[in-house]
Amino acid sequence: MHSRINAIKFYFEQVLGREKFFWEIPRPKKHLQIPKVLSEAELRKLFAALQNNKHKAILFTAYSAGLRVSEVVGLQIKHIDSNRMQIFVEKSKGKKDRVVMLSPLLLDVLRAYLKECVPRPSTFLFEGYTANTPYSAKSAQRIFQMARQRAGINKAVSFHSLRHSFATHLLEKGVAIHFIQDLLGHFSIKTTARYLHVTKEKLVNILSPLDDLWKDQREI
Repeated sequence: MHSRINAIKFYFEQVLGREKFFWEIPRPKKHLQIPKVLSEAELRKLFAALQNNKHKAILFTAYSAGLRVSEVVGLQIKHIDSNRMQIFVEKSKGKKDRVVMLSPLLLDVLRAYLKECVPRPSTFLFEGYTANTPYSAKSAQRIFQMARQRAGINKAVSFHSLRHSFATHLLEKGVAIHFIQDLLGHFSIKTTARYLHVTKEKLVNILSPLDDLWKDQREI
């Protein structure tokens, strides 16, 4: 709806030269879509259901660094910096480069995967069936769905839920939202703020400061 209103405004104002035409048209509020997230217990079940090191490496990479499926399959060997323990994400959504953390556990998983690769990939970290071509996003998404089914997870989640889970779990652990924004490569903090709504589900597990203050007192 917003794009249609903008198109009409552009036509009348820029093409026909009518100043501020439709300026006062009320715009419908966008529905806030709360991200679908996997719990840590569900993630353990999901990862345990993976049947080979390549599949394991692909899903571990997505969750450990909060990457989109296109970013995972687009990773090249040169993007993995084991000296600085960083992953370079090149030309992600919005043509924006960024650097994310390289988990020590992920590094071990990647080394185990590469060790059994014959021939070893020379360009892309996850090669497709043809040498020097990336693994397809559809194949990566299929890996996720097969693992989800084997793990008995009935939530309506997708490969992208690994990225949502990464952000939500960091937020729950107390990482500042601005750092999470940088890790995800979001231009606007409003996009990252969606995860604040998800973490509200955890409010039942959070003690009020008052409860903590009087935790050793039976009676007041």
